[in-house]
Amino acid sequence: MKAFVFPGQGAQFVGMGKELYDNNPKAKELFEKANDILGYRITDIMFDGTDDELKQTKVTQPAVFLHSVISALCMGEAFQPDMTAGHSLGEFSALVAAGALSFEDGLRLVYARAMAMQKACEAAPSTMAAIIALPDEKVEEVCAEVSREGNVVVPANYNCPGQLVISGNIEAINEACEKLKAAGAKRALPLKVGGAFHSPLMQPAKDELQAAIEQTEIKAPKCPVYQNVDGKPHTDPAEIKQNLIAQLTSSVRWTQCVQNMIADGADEFTECGPGKALQGMIVKIDRNVTVSGL
Repeated sequence: MKAFVFPGQGAQFVGMGKELYDNNPKAKELFEKANDILGYRITDIMFDGTDDELKQTKVTQPAVFLHSVISALCMGEAFQPDMTAGHSLGEFSALVAAGALSFEDGLRLVYARAMAMQKACEAAPSTMAAIIALPDEKVEEVCAEVSREGNVVVPANYNCPGQLVISGNIEAINEACEKLKAAGAKRALPLKVGGAFHSPLMQPAKDELQAAIEQTEIKAPKCPVYQNVDGKPHTDPAEIKQNLIAQLTSSVRWTQCVQNMIADGADEFTECGPGKALQGMIVKIDRNVTVSGL
């Protein structure tokens, strides 16, 4: 069975999508529609901007979404997913690809999400760190130990066995990193991100995004979408909506998404969008599946 997966923030690079735009009339039309919806030419930044321009959350998120979704939609008859999933931001791409969200609504929600997250990041200085080669349970234990009033650190992204990203206040992250290195982590590496995504510190962004999601029509997808909050397949629009709202302050259970997709028959994974990060994670979760990218 074929699973199509969609990357999140961090996969972006200058030049992304240019080949699609130049060589595929449908892709060009969708990119131009996106420029109109956003009210500025995001394609100029994607194709010819600087790394710093592209790194801004309000640009990065719609840029990765556009490259991912347009890559999938321009496959034509070859795009026949039995299931989809996306990592964090990628969940919106997965929902559009599966027909649960329209292209236009998906882009509007992603832009609203990006703006809300940027605001939350500016309001509370915070960050994330990747913890390498330590069991999930140990990372969870240290996060619980370090967290106290005014000090938040939580497991944010369960990427694959031996790779868990934590999220929280800068001070709490630094303390947790020291403890995790002492506990045997091969690396505890602070990430260059604007804030504590997928943590309680994103509550203001969640509140803002909730209103936008509640006003958006979500249809039953043409195949199950495995969502981040629980790693399980969903086809009910009301459930999908609630999971999407919860996603900003909840952990991304990517390992569980992939394990459940494989348990349900997925043996071929195609990553749609920039980079190869998800392919690398999937191979670490199960070496017996086939992975490729667009």
